[in-house]
Amino acid sequence: MSEIIRVIDSTEEISALATELRETVSASEIATNAILDRFEAWGAALGERETADIPGVQFLRMWLRRGTLDPIIARELGRNALCGGWMEDGHARLKAYPLGIVGHWPAGNIEIQPALSMTCALLGGNASLVRVPSGLDELTRLIMGKLEQSDSAGVLTGRVRMLVFDHTRKDLQEAMARSVDGAMIWGGEEAVLNVRGLPFPHWARLAIFGPRISIAAMDADSWSDTEGEESWCRRIARDVWQFDQQACSSPQVLFLEKKAGHSSQEFVQSLKKAFESENQLHPRPTIHAGLTTVICQARASWLLDNAANSAVFTQGPDWTILLGSGSEIPKPTQGKTLAVLEVDDLLDPIGKLDGNVQTLGLAMADSTREIQLASLAARRGVDRIVKLGRMHVFAPPWDGVDLIRPMVRMVRHVPSVD
Repeated sequence: MSEIIRVIDSTEEISALATELRETVSASEIATNAILDRFEAWGAALGERETADIPGVQFLRMWLRRGTLDPIIARELGRNALCGGWMEDGHARLKAYPLGIVGHWPAGNIEIQPALSMTCALLGGNASLVRVPSGLDELTRLIMGKLEQSDSAGVLTGRVRMLVFDHTRKDLQEAMARSVDGAMIWGGEEAVLNVRGLPFPHWARLAIFGPRISIAAMDADSWSDTEGEESWCRRIARDVWQFDQQACSSPQVLFLEKKAGHSSQEFVQSLKKAFESENQLHPRPTIHAGLTTVICQARASWLLDNAANSAVFTQGPDWTILLGSGSEIPKPTQGKTLAVLEVDDLLDPIGKLDGNVQTLGLAMADSTREIQLASLAARRGVDRIVKLGRMHVFAPPWDGVDLIRPMVRMVRHVPSVD
């Protein structure tokens, strides 16, 4: 594993690794089918005992499947990209070529993100320099060990170098930025702004995935339908549990449109059962003391701020449901804390969105009204509108942009002979 993941202490080490990667990319092309074959083998290996229970790994395994990636590549790069061919474009032809080296600055709170971000660049034929957050070093080594196991010929591992160094080492951050032709940057506001300010080459392309939140909404006829209630609650719980509600695609609030003669309290009891079931299937192994404090404060504040508010939660900090009303999005607590708010009309909260919402998870009985709601959400800055239970399905566009195409060059060739 020393070849792929290295603890870095000098700018010269980064420059040497970049030179090595650039020579690898320049020496030969890598066929998309070859990449997908190794991704599938890697995904299978990740199901083994050492890695299967790492948070997000099951999600990563689904992403690595050929059935997931084939249509994404065809849509972003053209059907011929799967076999390495050119795509006809009138009298010309087009083909995707790599930028060269793509740098990755993943967020430190998503265990699979160093590997996930790297795959997007590899699919474009690039090499990758990945800065691994110090807290993810051990887990990333386990995940990448399965790639080494599945890629004995070094087809992919020869194009990847992962760097471990403290985020305060500005000299190393700058050396990494100077070495790349593109960058994928993930994380909170401060982290994103710091990385964007690094001295990238003037030609470098940057793909930014900054801090955003996500919400869920159900119209009156969906949540009040007792036959579908259990299924919808399972879907909501699944969306809340993945990534411990820390991902940008995690729902922080669920808006319920009021239904005459039906009580949201009854729906919350069904939601409670779904949360209990999900907690048994996927219990949280540990929790940071700071998050426990934040959850306890959120519960107390919710109940003290408004006498009409109520809450359902475990004795410990495992999960929390906060029930109230209003169209404003409460400050996210995370840690599997879901605010459930009643509104008279779903158009009210959706119409107040300000561009900070990435994903809207929906359950709508009225398809015509869903189109109206989706159009309004899109105008208000939402990039992904999906069915509840699928809020984390990682399929481009993501944050409104493709994931593979920004890190390739679409070369245009107009033949000199007609």
